[in-house]
Amino acid sequence: MKVKNSVNLGERIFSILEEPVAEEGLELVDVEYIKEHGGWLLRLVIDKAGGVDLDDCALISHKASDLLDRHDPIDHAYRLEVSSPGLDRPLKTKKDFVRFQGEWVEVHLYAALHGKKTLVGELVSSDDQTLCIRPEKEDVLCVEREKISKVNLYIRF
Repeated sequence: MKVKNSVNLGERIFSILEEPVAEEGLELVDVEYIKEHGGWLLRLVIDKAGGVDLDDCALISHKASDLLDRHDPIDHAYRLEVSSPGLDRPLKTKKDFVRFQGEWVEVHLYAALHGKKTLVGELVSSDDQTLCIRPEKEDVLCVEREKISKVNLYIRF
């Protein structure tokens, strides 16, 4: 069995499904293609204003299954899972960073900055080179995008 590059495959699947998911009033947030529990898993993460429900997941599961059968980007068995991004939704696209400006985020770094590998604060701004947050009771802190491994919404209690 030949396994294709999962990063490129994820991008290809995203391009196949992004528009059809949007036609249903939903957003395709992420595509993960990973080896899990001895088999391959294709996880689609969808969202919409107000959140997704089981009916949304079932609709996209059927639609994605039909489209993936037609385009056949994966040449071996896999499980398809469709889910919501959860409260700690990952932020990946420019649209995400604009939409969630003013919200609290958790920024994970490849290497420690000021002794921390994880920063938490209000998302102030973002562009292709820099992400700026305002940690609680601190000044705005800007981090180069190349130093960031991932960004998620942060749940404050």
